[in-house]
Parts: sequence; C-alpha cells; structure tokens
Amino acid sequence: MKTISLVIPVYNEEKGFRKFYHELLEPELKKLKYNYEVILVDDGSKDKTLGIIQDMAEKDSHIKVLAFSRNFGKEVALTAGIHEAIGDAVMTIDADGQQPPELIPEFIEKWEAGGEIVIGVRGKYEKHGLIAKLGSKLFYRMLKHMGVKDTVPGSTDFRLIDRVVVDEFNKLTEHGRITRGLMDWMGFKKVYIDYIYGNRLAGKPSYNFKKLFGLAIDSFISLSTTPLIIFGWIGSFITFASFVLGVFVIIEEFIMGDPIGLKWTGTTCLSIFISFLVGLVLISQAIMALYISHIHAEAQGRPLYIIDRRQSRNLQDAGKTKKA
Repeated sequence: MKTISLVIPVYNEEKGFRKFYHELLEPELKKLKYNYEVILVDDGSKDKTLGIIQDMAEKDSHIKVLAFSRNFGKEVALTAGIHEAIGDAVMTIDADGQQPPELIPEFIEKWEAGGEIVIGVRGKYEKHGLIAKLGSKLFYRMLKHMGVKDTVPGSTDFRLIDRVVVDEFNKLTEHGRITRGLMDWMGFKKVYIDYIYGNRLAGKPSYNFKKLFGLAIDSFISLSTTPLIIFGWIGSFITFASFVLGVFVIIEEFIMGDPIGLKWTGTTCLSIFISFLVGLVLISQAIMALYISHIHAEAQGRPLYIIDRRQSRNLQDAGKTKKA
C-alpha cells in the first residue's frame, strides 16, 4: 500500500496545535485509503510546542518529530521535512489552521489523476488586512516581472508533490531558498486547487513584515538575475542621457551663445552628473552585495539545518545532519 507523507513546520503553536491536529487534520487522514505519516518539524519553538508534539508522537506512531537545534526558518523546515519523508507523495501544510485539511482528499485525487505537483492557490480570504493582500499581489507581480513566470499568483506551500518531484527537490542545494519557487522552477505537471484562506486557530503569525520582506528579497535574488539586468539598463540610460545633455549644454552655451538664456554653469552641470552617478553606483553596489552574500553563504558549505536527536521522535535517523 502506498504512503502519503504530511510535512508540517511548527513554530510556537502551543495554543492551537492539538485542536488543529485532532479536530481538523487527523479525521481527514483516517479517511484515506493510504498509509500515512506526519512529520512535525519543530523550528526552534520557544514555548511548549516541542513538548506537546513529543507527547503526541509517543502516543501515535504515525507522527515523527524533527526537532531543530535552533530556529532555521520555515523554508528550511519544509525542506527538512521533505528530506525525511518516505511517502509516495508528500504534502505540505501549515500548522495554524489557515489551510483547510478537508481538501486533502481532493489533492490526492488530482495526484492520482496524474498531477505531479498539486498546488493550493489562495483565492479569497476570510479575514485579512488590506496591506497583507496588497503585499501578496505585489510580491507575485514582481516575481513574474523578475522572470519567474511559472509561479501562479496566490500559489502557496499548501501542496502535494509526487515522489519523482521529491527526489529531484532533494538534489537542490541553495541555502537562500523559497520552497514553492524551487518546485515551480523544476517543471513537472502542475494542477491547481483554489481554496479560501482561513483564520488562525490561535496565537499570532510568526511571519512579520521583516521576515516577509526578507523572504521576498531571497526569492528575487535566488530565482532571478533580473535585478542585475535592470540596473544595467538604468546605468546605460543615465550614461546616454548624461552624454546627450552634455552635448546640448556645449552647443547651447558655448557654440550658440546661450540663446535660450539658461545660463548653465560648469559647477551646476558637474553636480547633476555626479549626483546621478554616485546614486547609481551606490544602488548597484547594494544589489551586487546581495548576490555576493548569497555566494558567500553557498561557498561556506554549512549544513542546511541541524537536528537535535535527543528531542526528535520516531525518525529513521534522528541524528543525521543534512547537508545542502
């Protein structure tokens, strides 16, 4: 019998996780005609979350607990769970209840029909701030213009991937990663399911504006070289415009004797040119620094994450450290 692996990153979810698992997720899993395993990746929680999921794993052999030695971030937690999964298909879902577990059978049906990547697309929101909605739309629009054309607006980490996709995903090595972007980049046959984005069962989102902004930057840098190209074109435009303006000043001021009466001075022209060029150099250096920082991170060759074997439960090899 085939096995479905559920990967769930968990971070500071002590107030709502038991309800999410026992009332929403577990009833759907018990309806499946497949074996299943649930991989809970504790991303260095600071509350009682780890103790709660350890207790659940000791009572239920379907549950595996993958405990990080510290907080490595959701994208790495998803990656670690996928690395650990043994299923014929792997499904990822958030632990806060905002992604409806009752759609799991529909994901599996799409997979059985030949879909290699079944993607949940966030359509409507039950309740969500205007800034969050606009930020999401802007993110996907910018991602598309950056050259990542395979990512559908609103697509999320609520998805199911076939074993073939899992095996290829596990070969990817970059540290600065956005999981959904990497999966979309790989290709394979994609199928989409629309869903309503619900409310958290308890607690507050761990992803604040700073983390979301960082995720967006990592997405653009790791998935596209378009920022470098954009600033290359900006530099070319400013250089060309400066050349044309310089020629105009020479002709208007020195050859024609300033018939328009603009009264150009050398200091004024020089100040304008220097201001533009200095600004361009500073912006370009900032963009280059982002790319160099990613190169530096990759060159260090550090493990993508570290597992705390003493805190993990029911794993094939709880002490194994995954390298990127």
